[in-house]
Amino acid sequence: MSNQQPPQGQQINIELGEKEAEGIYSNLAIITHSPAEFVTDFTRILPGVPKARVHARIIMTPQHAKLLLGALKDNISKYEEKFGEIKIQGEDPSAPYGFPVPTKEKVH
Repeated sequence: MSNQQPPQGQQINIELGEKEAEGIYSNLAIITHSPAEFVTDFTRILPGVPKARVHARIIMTPQHAKLLLGALKDNISKYEEKFGEIKIQGEDPSAPYGFPVPTKEKVH
């Protein structure tokens, strides 16, 4: 989860299956927690589609969740140093999930 190297003499081999290598697109993560674990459900929502399905669920300990947060912060910082600031377009608290809320047209 972090960018730390494993202890001397310990090597970790990580296999990436063909299906997992394809990846899953997600534009919404729903995070819940208990005293023992954090649960993150990755889904995607589309404009005009009222229902979304969870495509992946990741369950981790609070310690691993905090390590993941640190690793994400570190990687975002490195990304922004290389490519520039990541801007959140149209950030509007009244527009859920990044999609604009339709406005009612006035009839004249």
